[in-house]
Amino acid sequence: MSSERLRPVDLARAHGLSTQAVRNYEEAGILPPAERTPAGYRVYTPLHAQALRAFTALVKGHGHQTATAIMQAANQDRVDNALTLIDESHEQLLEDRHTLAAVEKALTDLTRSGPPDPPRSDSISVGPLARRLGLRPATLRKWERAGLIHPHRDPRTGYRVYLAADVRDAHLAHQLRRGGYLLSQIAPLLETVRAAGGVEPLRSTLDEWRGRLATRGRAMLTGAAELDAYLSMRLSGDR
Repeated sequence: MSSERLRPVDLARAHGLSTQAVRNYEEAGILPPAERTPAGYRVYTPLHAQALRAFTALVKGHGHQTATAIMQAANQDRVDNALTLIDESHEQLLEDRHTLAAVEKALTDLTRSGPPDPPRSDSISVGPLARRLGLRPATLRKWERAGLIHPHRDPRTGYRVYLAADVRDAHLAHQLRRGGYLLSQIAPLLETVRAAGGVEPLRSTLDEWRGRLATRGRAMLTGAAELDAYLSMRLSGDR
């Protein structure tokens, strides 16, 4: 068992943080509780240092909220819960990869032939389309106001009707939003694709998104290694 003792400032400096941030992480359950000196000062150990390394690595792959939940579960010896959260992030990453592939296929198909309007029976209303994308109908209406999608109106009811090309545009907009692009950036890209019928306007965007997915995937591997080291230290009692 390690007898090394670390001050809050030592832990903070090693990770480019403030001492207050370290205290906040402890209070949030990201770090295990620190021992106290007779005077009430916190004393950290290599276990805390490894916990902080694991957390900062997990943030890069899973985001702050999920990384926090993972570390809280680990510190409460709920390892199965921590691993489930990691599995869910990997599942989301895989879904993002599949979505990217679908977008690329849609754009490739667009270059081969312009998207003819399908029969009316192939249309979809706002509610089912929102559910398909995992969005609220209000989000689709917001995208419409921003010029991302241009649904038709049923002449009898006045309700929005999305044809195949509209659905494609909604999928593309959804993917680009998940990639971090603003509505004001997406609208001209989609308009260019509609006008040019080509994939090139979005080629660099998709390449950037693919790069971010790869970076996130590698960050998940690093986070997993650091978390495994932390769990091993807890299990061995190496403080």
